[in-house]
Amino acid sequence: MGKITGFLELARIKEVAEPVNERVRHYREFILALTDDAAAKQGARCMDCGIPFCHSGCPVHNVIPDWNDLVYRRQWREALESLHLTNNFPEFTGRVCPAPCEEACTLNINDDPVGIKSIEHFIIDKGWEEGWVVPRPPARKTGKRVAVVGSGPAGMACAQQLARAGHDVVLYEKADRIGGLLRYGIPDFKLEKHLIDRRMAQMAEEGVEFRPNSNVGVDIPAQQVLAEYDAIVLTGGAEAPRDLPAPGRELAGIHFAMEFLPQQNKVVAGDRVADQIMATGKHVVIIGGGDTGSDCVGTSNRHGAASITQFELLPQPPIEENKPLVWPNWPIKLRTSTSHEEGVSRDWAVATKRFEGRDGKVERLVAARVEWRREGNAPPKMVEIPGSEFTIPADLVLLAMGFLGPVHAGLLEQFGVERDARSNVKADTETYRTSAPKVFAAGDMRRGQSLVVWAIREGRQAARAVDEFLMGASSLPR
Repeated sequence: MGKITGFLELARIKEVAEPVNERVRHYREFILALTDDAAAKQGARCMDCGIPFCHSGCPVHNVIPDWNDLVYRRQWREALESLHLTNNFPEFTGRVCPAPCEEACTLNINDDPVGIKSIEHFIIDKGWEEGWVVPRPPARKTGKRVAVVGSGPAGMACAQQLARAGHDVVLYEKADRIGGLLRYGIPDFKLEKHLIDRRMAQMAEEGVEFRPNSNVGVDIPAQQVLAEYDAIVLTGGAEAPRDLPAPGRELAGIHFAMEFLPQQNKVVAGDRVADQIMATGKHVVIIGGGDTGSDCVGTSNRHGAASITQFELLPQPPIEENKPLVWPNWPIKLRTSTSHEEGVSRDWAVATKRFEGRDGKVERLVAARVEWRREGNAPPKMVEIPGSEFTIPADLVLLAMGFLGPVHAGLLEQFGVERDARSNVKADTETYRTSAPKVFAAGDMRRGQSLVVWAIREGRQAARAVDEFLMGASSLPR
C-alpha cells in the first residue's frame, strides 16, 4: 500500500447526507459520493493487513485492498476495472449494501473500519461521469439461446454475463419495467431508477433482449420457454410475504409492505396509481424491524404521516457488539438507518395481539411486551409478560416481517422443479441446476430472502454454470 501508516493518521470520512428537513420533501437520493480528495484519504486508511478479511465479508469477493490502493494513488480508471472484475453493478451495492465487508475489516477490531462502501460508490460514479463504463459485446456468438426469468439483480447479473460469453439472452420480467426489487421495492431515495436504465442500455448493446410484461408460467407457458431455449435460469424473488394472522387482520388499512412500497416507486416514475396507499396524516404502525420496515418508515415520513411506530418481535440488540467474540462475522447490534433518523418511534420485544377498528377500518393495534426464555438446550420461547398489554392508534398498519420464499403457483409448478425444506427452489451452488432438465435457479428464489450483493454473486455464478453446461467449459469468473 502506498500509505502504510494511513490508518494511523487519517480518520474515517463519512459521505455527506442532505439534512433531514430537506430530504423528506423529495424522493431523490440524498447521500453524496465522496470528493476525489476524500476518497483518496479513505483509500489510504486500508492497512495492507496481509490477510484481508474484507474478502470473506464480501459475497462477491471484491478485491478491496487492490482498488483501495488504486484510489489512494488516484488511479481512478484502474480502480474501476478492478471493481468490475467481481461486481457487475457496484452502483447498486455502493448504495444499498449493508457493507458486511466493513464489519470484517481488520481495522474494525479496535477502530472505525475503512469506508469500503463509500469508496465503491465513489469509484463507480466517477466511472460513469468520465464515460469509462461502456458496453462489452462478445467477440463471437455461440448460437445458444438462454432465457433468464426474473430481472432483479440476480437476473440482470446472470443475463449480462451470459451475453458477454456470446449467448443470445432474453430477460423476462412480469412487471412493466425491468429491475425486480431494485425497481419496485427499494425506494428512490435510496436508489434512483435511472441507474437501472443506464445499465439496461449497456446490456442491450451487449446483446441482452428485455421482455417486460411477460409473466412466464401465467401468460407464457413454461413448456413454450423450454421448447425455445437451450437453457433457462429462474432468478425470481422470494415474494411470498409472512402474514400476521391476528384477530382483526381483515380490517381495511392493513397491508403488506410490498403492497405499499412499489406504489410509491410507480408514482415517482410518473405512473398514476389508483387508490394509492398513503400514510399522509395517519398514525402508521410498521411491524418488522428490518430493511423493508425501514423503507416503510422513510416513505411514510415523505407522505407526511401523523406518527410512525415500528415494532420488532425480538429484543433490542446491543448498541455495540462484542468485537473479540464476533469479528470478522456480521454482528447483531443496534442499527439506525437514515430513514430512522428522519423520525420514528422504535420498540422491541413487542407482539401484536389484535387489530381493532370501526366500520371495517383499522383504528387501533393491541400489543403486549414479551420476553424470550430458554429452557435447557431448547430454542428460546416467546412468553408474554403479564400485565404488559397496551393499545396505540393505528390508521395504517404495514407488515414488514420478511418473506417465506418464492411463490409456487404458476412458474415453479409449471417447470416442476423440486423445492428444499424452506420451500425455495432446490439447486446447489456449484451447478445451480434444478431437478428439471436444462433449468437452473439463482438468487432469492434459490437461497431465500437475502441481500442485493448475494443476488449478484449467485447470478454471476449461475451464468458460469450455464455456460459450462452449454459449451463444456467456461472462461466466465465465478
